[in-house]
Amino acid sequence: MDLDAVARGAADDAGGLDPALLGDFLPTVVGAAQSGRTLRRAQLDRYGERGAEAARAGVPLRALVDLYLSASWRLWGELDVVQQGSAEQVRAAGLAVLRAADDGVAALAEGFQLARADLVRREEVERRDVLDELLAGGAAATAALPRAADIGLDLTSPHAVLLAAPSAPGAGSAQAAGAVVGRLERALAGRLGDAQPLVAVREGRLVCLFAAPDERAVEQVSDRVAQLLAGPAGQRWQLAVGRALAGAGGVRVSFDSAADALELAVRLGLEQPVVRPADLAVYRVLLRDRAAITELIETTLGPLQGVRGGAELLETLVTYYATGAVATETARRLHLSVRAVTYRLARVQRLLGRDPADPEHRLALHAASLGARLLGWPQAPLGD
Repeated sequence: MDLDAVARGAADDAGGLDPALLGDFLPTVVGAAQSGRTLRRAQLDRYGERGAEAARAGVPLRALVDLYLSASWRLWGELDVVQQGSAEQVRAAGLAVLRAADDGVAALAEGFQLARADLVRREEVERRDVLDELLAGGAAATAALPRAADIGLDLTSPHAVLLAAPSAPGAGSAQAAGAVVGRLERALAGRLGDAQPLVAVREGRLVCLFAAPDERAVEQVSDRVAQLLAGPAGQRWQLAVGRALAGAGGVRVSFDSAADALELAVRLGLEQPVVRPADLAVYRVLLRDRAAITELIETTLGPLQGVRGGAELLETLVTYYATGAVATETARRLHLSVRAVTYRLARVQRLLGRDPADPEHRLALHAASLGARLLGWPQAPLGD
């Protein structure tokens, strides 16, 4: 009986794997066919370790199982009992071979899967550590460059950071974000080719670092993330994408710009699902001169502070301008009737002496209402 020839034939069946992956499997099966005994625990443990070694070597499980099963059926025709034994002996040997192959392959697959799961956990930890160091910036980011290259990040080309947070963050924000990390990585990996994204959760927000060679790539990733995060009615995520930059230091810069944009978008309650720093330039201009915007709010919107329903009137004004001064769309967003919206706008005009629909008054009212939203007025005093 030429066991080496059986092993080589099985290896060819499995796509050219190394026959050495079989170890002592063939002699063990021969012994089981002769004795009728099942495999011992030590033998099963040995095949489990074989499976683990194969996983660590990158051998596909399907090919590994094919190798062992092919070896089993090829061996069957070479057994002396098959060629010379009685029908009863052949039947007994067949049962013993099937049982040995079944138990051995089961142990092999279990060892493979356990080792593969351990490898995946280690890779995930490594990916999270690299992302944390890149987001830290400075020397830590520079030191992380070799490890980043090992996991497929080529930071010599532009990368961008995308942040996502529930529009109404709460105690469950981290859990909600954590639940989609793996799904998001798998979905983006299929769209980015060899450039694997890094996704993690920081302070209840999703953080995604991805290759951004051009504007189209940024749009594709943003759209895909928005689709995956689309939840049931009433649950909405706000996304922000930072600047696309190359180099280790660019990751932190992109993160900071995305974080600033996300904070502004959440504070303003923007309907736009994905924001970029350039989209919010006008709001930063408003915040740059705190004294001027404070004075504008006080002189333009001051009368709303002391009246009943003043906060609702301000919300109506902000939404009205966010819709392009369309009363019907304002009503839809506020879940009001159009008549209620027009009543509120008329009341704003009476209290402030300015018509929200009049182009002459619109700029001042719009800027003041945006400034109020940015500063949290009237809930927060302007002096704080």
